[in-house]
Amino acid sequence: MTVSIEEFRVSGPEAGPYGITAGPDGALWFTLVHQGAIGRMTPAGDLASHPVGPDCGPTVITAGPDGALWFTRYRDHRIGRITIGGEVSSFGLPTPQAGPYGIAAGPDGALWFTETGVDRIGRITTGGAVTEFPLPVSGAFPSAIAAGADGMWFTMNAANAVGRIGPDGEVAVHRLPTAGAAPVGITAGADGAMWFAEIGAGQIGRITPDGKIEEFPLPDRRARPHAVVADASGGCWFTAWGTGRVGRITAGGLVEEHALPTPGSEPHGIAAGPGGAVWAALEIGVIARISVAS
Repeated sequence: MTVSIEEFRVSGPEAGPYGITAGPDGALWFTLVHQGAIGRMTPAGDLASHPVGPDCGPTVITAGPDGALWFTRYRDHRIGRITIGGEVSSFGLPTPQAGPYGIAAGPDGALWFTETGVDRIGRITTGGAVTEFPLPVSGAFPSAIAAGADGMWFTMNAANAVGRIGPDGEVAVHRLPTAGAAPVGITAGADGAMWFAEIGAGQIGRITPDGKIEEFPLPDRRARPHAVVADASGGCWFTAWGTGRVGRITAGGLVEEHALPTPGSEPHGIAAGPGGAVWAALEIGVIARISVAS
């Protein structure tokens, strides 16, 4: 396997590209968390930027079931929506200081999101109706969320656990074997299991639908893995924020890491995108394309 990495400058380093996703229009959409904007880049590198509010802190972004992009506004505690034409709207949340962070489309046609500040999982319809579900753990700091085969799965960064919530709001909690693992990113694997990043332990974890957990230490435990995205062969890609790398772990736990061209690039979000490539948002103001050839 040959891996090549190309970097595209999309903003100044103060703008902070953070979350990234593939849009229904064949482009990459990403959050500029410090600038208060949503960016769009085609695979050829053509750029557009859409202001969404200087103090809202757009964080994680995902493609919605309605053909728009949905994103969390961490600082002003709202959920945002942007059409592929650049039309922006937002929706308030019932609980003050909710701190929405992760967001993902669910199998029920709604968007599900985490509320870091109030230990809740939220659900918002494409029409803007919000429901909140309290977690059975206090101080959990629920972080990333992703759709699995049997519900929405999410990480609880401060509770050192992974959770699952069903459509009825019932929550199951799975504690992690490693103390201080502090999970963040999570994604559904090709086999129905969930992969997640243990930023505090320098490990990638995997949990099956019945709750069996495996943990895979990275070569450098200071890597601080942050976000993950599944690949078609049963493994996943991840960003290593602490070491300026992207990596891939196979279904069997074999890890291969690749240094990004620019030192100190602070990779955060990662997504599968056009052309079979993997794309990463680097906080220095860059989007990286990771291409793989056999």
